[in-house]
Order: sequence, then C-alpha cells, then structure tokens
Amino acid sequence: MITILIVEDDKNQCLLYRHELSEEGYSVEIARDGKEAVTMSKLNPPDLIVMDINMPGMNGHEATRAIMETNPVPIVIVSASYERSDVEKSFRAMEAGAVAILEKPAGSGHPDFESTSRELLKTVKLMSEVRVVRRWPHGRRKEARSEAETSVKKPKLVAIGASTGGPPVIQTILSGLKPGFLAPVMIVQHISKGFIDGMTEWLSSETGLPIVIASDGETLKPGRIYFAPDGYHMGVASNGRVSLSKAPPENGIRPSVAHLFRSAIAAYGPDAVGILLTGMGKDGAMELKQMRDRGSLTIAQDKESSVIYGMPGEAVRLDGATLVLPPERIAARLASLIGANGQSN
Repeated sequence: MITILIVEDDKNQCLLYRHELSEEGYSVEIARDGKEAVTMSKLNPPDLIVMDINMPGMNGHEATRAIMETNPVPIVIVSASYERSDVEKSFRAMEAGAVAILEKPAGSGHPDFESTSRELLKTVKLMSEVRVVRRWPHGRRKEARSEAETSVKKPKLVAIGASTGGPPVIQTILSGLKPGFLAPVMIVQHISKGFIDGMTEWLSSETGLPIVIASDGETLKPGRIYFAPDGYHMGVASNGRVSLSKAPPENGIRPSVAHLFRSAIAAYGPDAVGILLTGMGKDGAMELKQMRDRGSLTIAQDKESSVIYGMPGEAVRLDGATLVLPPERIAARLASLIGANGQSN
C-alpha cells in the first residue's frame, strides 16, 4: 500500500486529506509541522509527502530542503495563498526538490471542493510513482548529435515548453542568460491555476531578467521572456506579435506547448529554436519534431535530470531532438546561441 505523509497544522484540513486519500486506498500519516515531518520521513519514509507551505516553526520550504538533503522522497507543495512571500517559498521548495505545487483543496462546502480534490488525487497518483531527482549532476551526457555539428545562425525566437518539474529547470536555463540577449524567449509552463504570476516574479528576482506574462498583441522584443497566462494558448504571429487564444485545450491542456511550437514554425521557420523540458504526456513532442524537420535547432532535456521523461522522451523517440542535454548544458547552449555574452553563433 502506498503511504502518504500529510504535513499540515490545520486539524480540519488533515481530516479532509485523510478522508479523501483513504477513500482511494492510500495509507495516510499526519505530521503537524515541518520538524515532525523531517523526523517521520527519517524513521519511516513515506512514498509521497503532501506539504503545506505555511506552518509555524519550520515552514514547508525549510522542511522540503531538510528532507531532500537527508532522505529524499517526492514532495507536493500545497498553498492556500498567492501572496508574494508565500509563492516565493513555494518555488524555493521546488528549487530544493519538490515536484509540484497545488492549490490547497477547498473545504467540503466550497464551490471549488470537487475540482481541487480531483486535482489533489490526480497529482498524488502521478507523483507517488515518480523517481526523485536531486539537483542534476554535472558532466557530459549522450546527445542526439554532437554540439559541434549543430552550429546555427542567430535565432529570431526561442520557444520553451515544460510541465512537471519545470520551474527549477527553467530557472537554471534562464540564469545562464545576461541582460540584453538577442532574441525573445516564449515559455509555456503547465502549472496549477493561480501560480504563474508568482512563478514569473520568483524567476525575475532570481535571474534579474525582464520576465512578463504575455499580453495579446504585444510586440516581442529581444532580451525579454514571455510566459503564457493562465488558461490561454500562446503563440506568435508572423508580424512578431503575441497571439493569445481561448481555443479548445490540446492534449487536455491550455496553454499547450504544441500550440506555441506550431506558431513558431509558421512565423519563423528554421529561425526558431525549440526546447522541450521535463513533463508528463506528449505535449509538444510531435511539434518539436516538426520544428527539426523545418531546419530548427531543437533540444530535449535528458532522462537523468527529468522528474518525468514523458514530453522530452516522446520527442526523442520521434527523433525530434537535435540535442539531448541536462539543464546546465541547455543553459550554456542557449547563452551561446542568443548572445548572452555579447556574441552569438
């Protein structure tokens, strides 16, 4: 039986978790604060931890860091607050090794009770089966083609897609860029509703780069990073302007990576670079292959560093990746491509 450790100081919330998860056949243990969670995870390691970010004493970020340093297990962060300080703690917990962030499930009388409970159960089922990835090791990995063979002219656009485990990988990649880089970067990150604003603020503070939520019709500018907003597909038109759409979800998702990559092909052809990062499912994999077929440089994250090797793994299976690299190597390659050091290939 799969054991879930709930780390939560609110008794009513604990009862809700226990009821919902026990009904699905999980064994549920309760820790009342971060310090107790660290102790329990050492004595009897669970299969998954669901961790509140805000607790007295040791908070969720601090507890996540301690657990990942001593006895790493998959950790899902839950938060009822979108306050900047709370969101920052949530993403720092992801940086420390947590695999996902969720809105805290609503109480049984709340109109969002059904949807938030479903999201919790879906996430628990998936994350209890993932392997823990500590911060990825350095070193050379196998590549689809040697980097020496993939020199390309300066791209006009970089399009990036990510899902589960994506935020700390994106942080690593963007941290390799310096202000004034020579192409716009567009990013679709699958994440629970309400957290994308906080993610961009966290990334801005970590990297010092201009990172924004994209607005429909705005002109893309070199040196800026654009994230798809909640609930909208994001693409780029041939005139270099952002295009947001409420078209039906693709692969069950909106925003979708597939939509972004297709628009990059249509607008820029071989002058766009495509990067597909860790995540479940197949979103963007076929489209990365289409980008490569059009002459674009395409990069997939490697298996060893991916929390879930669904999206990049499918791209590799389709022969859609020119290069297969760990995050720090993707960062170095992107920096060389778009002139983070004042030069480009």
